[in-house]
Amino acid sequence: MTTLDVVLLSIAEVVGDFGFRFFAQKGDAASFIQGGAGYVAVIYFLIKSFRVGNVTYVNGMWDGVSAVIETLAAYFILGERLNTPLQYFGLVAIIVGIFMLHSPDNLIPN
Repeated sequence: MTTLDVVLLSIAEVVGDFGFRFFAQKGDAASFIQGGAGYVAVIYFLIKSFRVGNVTYVNGMWDGVSAVIETLAAYFILGERLNTPLQYFGLVAIIVGIFMLHSPDNLIPN
């Protein structure tokens, strides 16, 4: 699995989440369609990722990359913020976890 597939999977999830968020607020059909299209793309990239990666790895990478990308998008596009420094520390821990999941086995001595 390529990192690009996970990034595209996460971006598709952001598109879907933002669409459904706007639909929940405004109730317009365009937002619902955007949300649905985002999640159709999520399914496509998820299947593509499962062709070469196992569920444990794909899910861990998807959750981590998605958390970072969606948080950045919400921060810059929607103006949303976290409430405490501990929550920001949690994001840093997620980023460290992504690197640990993606690192080759030979980085950790036996």
